[in-house]
Amino acid sequence: MRGMYIHIPFCHQICFYCDFNKVFFKNQPVDEYIESIGNELAIMEKDGHSFQGLETVFLGGGTPTSLSEKQLDRLLEIIHQYVDVRSLREFSTEANPDELTCGKLSVLKNGGVGRLSIGVQSFDEQLLKRIGRTHSAETPTKVIRDAREIGFENISIDLIYGLPEQSVQQWKDTLDKALSLELPHYSGYSLIVEPKTVFYNLMNKGKLPLPGEDIEAEMFSMLIDRMAEAGRQQYEISNFALPGYESIHNLIYWDNDEYAGIGAGAHGYLKGRRYANYGPLKKYMESMETGMRPVMEEHDVTAAEAMEEEMFLGLRKMEGVSLRSFESKFGKPLKVVYGEVLEELNGKGLISESEGSIKLTGKGVFRGNEVFQQFLK
Repeated sequence: MRGMYIHIPFCHQICFYCDFNKVFFKNQPVDEYIESIGNELAIMEKDGHSFQGLETVFLGGGTPTSLSEKQLDRLLEIIHQYVDVRSLREFSTEANPDELTCGKLSVLKNGGVGRLSIGVQSFDEQLLKRIGRTHSAETPTKVIRDAREIGFENISIDLIYGLPEQSVQQWKDTLDKALSLELPHYSGYSLIVEPKTVFYNLMNKGKLPLPGEDIEAEMFSMLIDRMAEAGRQQYEISNFALPGYESIHNLIYWDNDEYAGIGAGAHGYLKGRRYANYGPLKKYMESMETGMRPVMEEHDVTAAEAMEEEMFLGLRKMEGVSLRSFESKFGKPLKVVYGEVLEELNGKGLISESEGSIKLTGKGVFRGNEVFQQFLK
């Protein structure tokens, strides 16, 4: 495994667009859950999974920063028992701006965390309320200033476009404020309305006024142009960074390499097998009392599936899929496996070949899902 993802499912507020495995923080067995993370790591180690040589650890959620300082400190202590944090290339956590106190920032920094991924989403006060966020438009600026004073340099923020009733001007204003922070990394995602969310229920009732496809495409185009002007290179469809500040952990996913998924509802990919843990906290925590990993389902990835994943994940990267790496991994030339598909997509101007790799064209970046679908059987 190259990376480890640890899921913290607790939130003080559920955002209207979120479909991740999460629960309200209040009245939950938070301390017991943190100890269960240690139990899962112990069982994995006993089962022969080595955490030596790990490159990244990523704390996600939910909201890791919903934990108290003491709880965060205990979580980090457990991670240190199993992972040589000093040898990691990257140790990241997701964070909410209004939960990232100076005390928590200090705990994270002292615990070896070096990268913050802060969920800002918008700098528009009205839109923040409309999507269920609890922080104000000013909060991220203060938090980032505090983080820098404590010693964090590698900071990223998430932004969302295509929000209900969001105008192009509102998106421009958000980009202006985001870029004024001069961060090394930015992520910009289009809103996807997922089942079992507040937005999904509103959409089914005809009460979710979303911008049209043309406006959303204009927002995406503006995102790409503004990031380029600011020297933030688009290295993946939705991610932009100064050289050397790309998300190493997320690149593990897009490189289709293996990683451990720890925690309730976490997904992992180990020894050619994809798996998902139990989502409900009680089920997750009880399952380890038998000494077994809390795996709800698992699937041996076939060679054909692995090649499909290599293509639709790898093409998300601007550097594309290397012809040499593909053949080295699978023992077959990429063009032999996908010759007809490549020819069709090239004919439509959606992909091209350069520097020994198959890549999305500028047109293909805007129609990525159409491209990815061609590799799924």
